Amino acid sequence: MMLAEKLLAKLSEWQPAGTGRHSWSTDEEGWNIHLAADKADSLSCLVWELTLTHTADAPAQLTLKQWVDGIATRVEGLREDLKVYEIDSDVALLRSTEPNGKGESLAYYEVMLHGVKRAVVRRFAASKAKSGREQVAFALTHEVLAGLAAGIAG
Repeated sequence: MMLAEKLLAKLSEWQPAGTGRHSWSTDEEGWNIHLAADKADSLSCLVWELTLTHTADAPAQLTLKQWVDGIATRVEGLREDLKVYEIDSDVALLRSTEPNGKGESLAYYEVMLHGVKRAVVRRFAASKAKSGREQVAFALTHEVLAGLAAGIAG
């Protein structure tokens, strides 16, 4: 069974109780996948943050540039496509190709890679009129969420 299929089955079973932010984690195929969500039901989540961390050594030949380029081509289903924004020696950043505009607000996805060991997915909103940004929750179906994690894991 592929990673996305395993995650989809497990996410569908997750039934957090009560209000507030909830956490969910699983270890699959050499990855710890951690999800922080403000809401979750049998079909979707209001995601605050998705983190994938290698629990084993990354493939010896994998470079940060290869991983970030692969994510940009593999990840599908988000509101906006991702593009490589910046690559430093041990950190890389992908962002939405074009932020989604709504009135005076813009929203975009951001994927921060820390070496070839960890990736963190968040969404941010910013005003067109003033500087600064704030992290916001984003809705994803379990199918898109599982595909996002699998696309990042490669």
